[in-house]
Amino acid sequence: MADITEKHVDSHVAEHDDNDHSLDKNKVVATKVLIGDETFNQAMLKEPPQPRNWIAIQLYLISVVGFCCSTSNGFDSSLFGNLLSQKHFKAFFDVSNVGIQAGIVSSMTQIGGVAALPFIGPAIDTFGRRVGMFIGASIIILGVIIQGTVISTGNTGQFMGGRFFMGMGVSIIASAGPCYVVEISHPAYRGIVTGFYNVFWPVGALVASSACRGALSLPGNASWIVPIWLQAMFPGVVFIFAWFLPESPRWLYTNGKQEQAKAFLTKYHGNGNPDSEWVRLQMWEYEAHLELDGADKRWWDYRALFKNRTSRYRLACNCAVSLFGQWAGNGVVSYFLSGVLDTAGITETTMQNNLFVAMNAVQCVVSFTGSMFVDKIGRRPLLIWVNVGCSICWIGVTVAASIIAPEVRAKKAIEDAGGVWDTSLGNKSASGATVAMIYIFQAVYSFGWTPLQALYPVEVLSFEMRAKGMAFSNLFVTCGTLVNQFGFPVALKNIEWKTYIVFMVWCLVQAAIIWYFVPETKNRTLEELDEIFSAKNPRKTSTAKKALNLDEHNNVVGVEDINKGDA
Repeated sequence: MADITEKHVDSHVAEHDDNDHSLDKNKVVATKVLIGDETFNQAMLKEPPQPRNWIAIQLYLISVVGFCCSTSNGFDSSLFGNLLSQKHFKAFFDVSNVGIQAGIVSSMTQIGGVAALPFIGPAIDTFGRRVGMFIGASIIILGVIIQGTVISTGNTGQFMGGRFFMGMGVSIIASAGPCYVVEISHPAYRGIVTGFYNVFWPVGALVASSACRGALSLPGNASWIVPIWLQAMFPGVVFIFAWFLPESPRWLYTNGKQEQAKAFLTKYHGNGNPDSEWVRLQMWEYEAHLELDGADKRWWDYRALFKNRTSRYRLACNCAVSLFGQWAGNGVVSYFLSGVLDTAGITETTMQNNLFVAMNAVQCVVSFTGSMFVDKIGRRPLLIWVNVGCSICWIGVTVAASIIAPEVRAKKAIEDAGGVWDTSLGNKSASGATVAMIYIFQAVYSFGWTPLQALYPVEVLSFEMRAKGMAFSNLFVTCGTLVNQFGFPVALKNIEWKTYIVFMVWCLVQAAIIWYFVPETKNRTLEELDEIFSAKNPRKTSTAKKALNLDEHNNVVGVEDINKGDA
């Protein structure tokens, strides 16, 4: 039988001292085999959470304001893919939907995101998670105003500047949002709620594509300037409601407001009971793991990210998953779907916009469903198999696009010469197959990658690392997106469908790296992940099964290792 940690003994003795219960093996009345921390599982057994009571619903509604941070990001990402299919937008800025010009115009957001990186940690750590969200929303709104007024100035540089500020704001709000949501969520359903955070990315994308489709009937430049102004909608929600939200209990605790932190936990995690298992567990862990004078108090101090092997491993997992989410192929489909559809022989603007709307609707439904399974399946298996599934989808896209490629080239040559393509000559089967495989790819990606892209990177970081670590996460996302935006449109223009082979192979490489390197994080509080990352082999430790010996009151009175985890 494994040794019982001090906190198990203290908790057990405090509750049962009067009845003289001992930790004798004879008192064991049940044994459960589980993966995860024993204290977390003891709290689950002794005090099952109530996810549908009014207090829990209040916490969900609070989280929705945080979700709007993701919606802001999704709206912008989808918006540009839609705008690149509109003739008035392309004519105003003299760009096409493929080639280096498309990459330059769309990449200004990422360049702004890089410029914001030094300010992410200070904004979120110094002033709190709520203020960080407010700052990001304010900068986005400024960027929208700069972009929207370009219609009266006709200044392309002004539009680029607006895109730059958009990138800065999105970078800050996309770091503050998941930090806030993951830190306020009840430990029992942190995975599902934080997974829902990124589900609101396709919600934003759906609103953007629907707005662009609806604006097609507007005359001239109004068809693209109206969707530009609508970018302020979701940041506006954050801008208004951020001040009415409770602050993260972890931020409160580390900033000398321990009583306020306990009050938050008592109300939202303990259902008003200060002696709740969940309140006692988390307050004990705050005291044991959160540093009151950590690097998060010094805006210039990034040493916490690199100070030891544990910190470096955490940061590596954060950055790898953030980058891999971009390089699975979804980013290029989001930004350059118009060009992808061109390779499938679908070039008519209205049809492309209809497909954008339908695809984003599919993403919303499938990603919501996937979020419900992040705890059942686990983060690690889901990350592995979603990459395998994406690779299979890219095989289908590659084959279908290669069949229709000669027809697409012939059509382009005729139209460039001023002729009219005879639609009766089109290979509708191959064209339909290409679109179908892109839809299937988006469904597979949305089921696994969409919920985990926000959840996994933020939860693997300790509190001291979280804000500055999310800045690094954004750096890797930005670098991955820049490679997509500069490389993909040029490759699509020069080698056409062969571009998809890169994603087909790379998704399998990502699956192998995740299998070897990335640990499981479910069934633990954020602070309990310290044990995983401090282990000699975090991956094996995270997947090890334990037999929990329970007494009649569901107290853990012994822990036995069943195996050592994945080989």
